[in-house]
Amino acid sequence: MSAIAPQDAVGSRHAAILGLGVYRPSIVVPNADVVEAIDSSDEWIQQRSGIKQRRHAAPEESVQLMSVAAARDALEQAGIEARQVDAVIVATVTHLLQTPALAPAVATELGCEQPVAFDISAACAGFCHGVGLAADMVRSGSARHVLVIGVERLSDILNRQDRGTAFLFADGAGAVVIGPSETPGIGPTVWGSDGEQFDLIRQREDWRDVVASDDPVMPHLVMQGNAVFRWASFTMAKVGLQAIDRAGLTPDDLDCFVPHQANMRITDAMARAMKLPEGIKIARDVAEQGNTSAASIPLALHRMVEEGDARSGDLALFIAFGAGLAYAAQVVVVP
Repeated sequence: MSAIAPQDAVGSRHAAILGLGVYRPSIVVPNADVVEAIDSSDEWIQQRSGIKQRRHAAPEESVQLMSVAAARDALEQAGIEARQVDAVIVATVTHLLQTPALAPAVATELGCEQPVAFDISAACAGFCHGVGLAADMVRSGSARHVLVIGVERLSDILNRQDRGTAFLFADGAGAVVIGPSETPGIGPTVWGSDGEQFDLIRQREDWRDVVASDDPVMPHLVMQGNAVFRWASFTMAKVGLQAIDRAGLTPDDLDCFVPHQANMRITDAMARAMKLPEGIKIARDVAEQGNTSAASIPLALHRMVEEGDARSGDLALFIAFGAGLAYAAQVVVVP
């Protein structure tokens, strides 16, 4: 039997985030616009989630439009032209075509030259999955520059009368360019899933049932909020500590904590469980943006940079978790 020839491509020893960009949709939805449909109050929503308002996309603000806008800003910050991008990874659950994926269309609109392009369906954990994959691709030599995008239009699949979810979910996009680095910029990814809890967050209706219905409606997200809170608050703290340890660090080495913006109470519970240092900066973008699933971490990091809570060179811990139940975490250097 003949041996396989050695791989020509030689990867970079290290990978890092080179640029960051975001897109925030134009429609601001305060709690006052949500409460009547769910028989609630602004006070109840803020106590339960920390959310004051959220962003919803206008009809023309498609997942492709938001992805391209965020990606262009990330490329500009990285000093990379679209033709230099070897791979485009889009994390989303709200590109409503089963096929083809969103990524090839985004790559073409950006002007990329026939990159590998594919979507990830890992819900709120998708962006961190993309970062992990991209870093591995750069280090292995299968790509030099990878564009990772998290984008959602959750308002399309939101039941606005559901008291458990209507106030949570929102829209937006965030993108990063990942490429070679002389020093470590992305730590090992700790990731996994717990399929035994598959039903805790899910699309309620099967598309086949929708098509067969006499009164078809768009499938909606449903969530068992209390169970998700318990799982995320404690299980994800362990995952975060593993990611810190695998990066060769301790919690005291961190400058920023950028978790998936699911709920302010979950964020606080994770920070306590990990015993993060008192002075660490913690992302709280959920208050103004809402829960944007795969887009939430880059959006949150961008706000921290804009407000001076994160600076280039800082060490940040990403933790993401969501439907599946899927999760991922890594320590990164802020671009």
